[in-house]
Amino acid sequence: MVIDHIGIVVKSMDEGIAQWTNVFGYAQMTGKVVNTLQQVTVVFMKKEGSLPVKLLEPVSEKSPIYGFAARGGGIHHICFKTDNLDKTIDTFGQMKNEVRILVKPQPGEAFENENIAFALAKNNLNIELIDTDKRANIIA
Repeated sequence: MVIDHIGIVVKSMDEGIAQWTNVFGYAQMTGKVVNTLQQVTVVFMKKEGSLPVKLLEPVSEKSPIYGFAARGGGIHHICFKTDNLDKTIDTFGQMKNEVRILVKPQPGEAFENENIAFALAKNNLNIELIDTDKRANIIA
C-alpha cells in the first residue's frame, strides 16, 4: 500500500479551494463531485512534487462529517492505494486489535464509481482504501 492522498474536511468548499490555492500553492485538479452515500462534496487539489489533497464538504446534516466541519474541519483521513481492495479488506478484517472496518467497499463517485472503503486503525487513524487511479470530473 502507498499513500494516495490526504482528506481534509472544510466548512466551505470555495473557501477551502481558495486556501489551498493561495496559501499552499495547490491547483484544483477536479470539479466538484457529490458522493451521495457519504453526503459530501469532494474536490481534489494537486501540486507537483506533493501528494494530492481531497477537500470534503458536507452537503447535509446527515453527512458523517457534518459535526467535524461545524467545529472547523481539518485532517480527516489518509487514503491508501492498494493492489486489491477486497484482499486488503479481508486482511484488515483479520487484524481486529489493529484495524476495524467502518465502511465496506462501495462505489465512490469521486473515483468514477470504483469501490472505496473506510477503516479505523489504532491511534484513531481514519483510513480510506482504494485500488484505482481514476478521478471523476478532471479539469483539463
